[in-house]
Amino acid sequence: MYSKEDALNYHLGGKISVEPTKNMDSSNDLSLAYSPGVAEPCLEIAKNEELAYTYTTKSNLVAIVSDGSAVLGLGNIGPSASKPVMEGKACLFKKFANVNAFDLEINAHSIEDIVAFCKFLAPSVGGINLEDIAAPKCFEIEAALQNLGIPVMHDDQHGTAIISTAGLMNAMELSGKKFQDIKVVISGAGAAGVASARMYRNLGVENIILVDSKGVINKERKDLNSYKLEFVSDTKDKTLKEALKGADVFLGLSAPKILDDEMVLSMAKDPVIFALANPIPEVMPEDVIRLRKDAIIGTGRSDYPNQINNVLGFPFIFRGALDVRATKITENMKIAAAKALADLAKLPVSEKVKKAYNLSNLEFGKDYVIPKPFDDRVKAIVSTAVASAAVKDNVARIKNFNEKEYFESLK
Repeated sequence: MYSKEDALNYHLGGKISVEPTKNMDSSNDLSLAYSPGVAEPCLEIAKNEELAYTYTTKSNLVAIVSDGSAVLGLGNIGPSASKPVMEGKACLFKKFANVNAFDLEINAHSIEDIVAFCKFLAPSVGGINLEDIAAPKCFEIEAALQNLGIPVMHDDQHGTAIISTAGLMNAMELSGKKFQDIKVVISGAGAAGVASARMYRNLGVENIILVDSKGVINKERKDLNSYKLEFVSDTKDKTLKEALKGADVFLGLSAPKILDDEMVLSMAKDPVIFALANPIPEVMPEDVIRLRKDAIIGTGRSDYPNQINNVLGFPFIFRGALDVRATKITENMKIAAAKALADLAKLPVSEKVKKAYNLSNLEFGKDYVIPKPFDDRVKAIVSTAVASAAVKDNVARIKNFNEKEYFESLK
């Protein structure tokens, strides 16, 4: 573990910088980089805007946009205080998928202002990653930006949905259960909770009970926004404890240690418990194991098996989308990413992964239903799946896409 001093020292001066990609060693270099040589690509782009992808960094550049209204577990801390998180996100884009990303923390908080900012920004970048924007406004902002002509995704919504879906696909295979037959309880009805519920529903889950800070979202509630109304349940259950009885899946996106022994024991045979509150999950894995050996457990932490980590998704989703110049990120692209991750977990684990995590043995099973972030195969497998789905959905501007060649180029 680290100390407060370690963390502060690590961040001195920030975590990202800008480096030129061309030589800057002579007067001729300067005349090419700026005046007068720079006029040539400008004139070509003026004739055909698509050439911005050829002559600028647009083809490999993502803007990370946040108003700092819902940061990690820190809440509404504002744009300046959110900057270390967004810089960290930029580091992850570069480290895992070689995507250049700039963090843009904005002192704008209304739906209209954030949407306007992103629209003004769009010509400069190949994609926009909305980050740490509070629900429910995040839903409206993302929806309003789907026709910008570049991929826009709110990772707090879809990242958790995609990664948890991948783990859930494999958990269902291990337990022999089918999506249409299971009961899912989601604690937390914010961005990630609603997006996860939507993805599970799209995969065939019919019985989804959403629980917020006031209890089960059922027909008796009169205080629900339009996004929670999507998942109003017929159940008479009012509390999380009541809802969990007989549940096959628990997805926690809420608060630490809210599941007690009775609740864990009340779940169905071979339950899936993804307790993702950080740093303390809704129930500690050792407490679940103490009570029942048949559970498949995941957390948001790296020191337990089955880490549901968004870094397995967003860098590679944008990598694939950028490389085919996708105009948006479709539902099929997200599901393709989840399926690719699920399939990767069934392959033999590489020696690199074993070394990175100090593991002598790791194979598909209850303690390994989702790949590890340092698995260097994720980039090629997930990015290719996303790019291929974009082509199939007819949202890719690259028309001569060759899946095998693209996959090999990323290995």
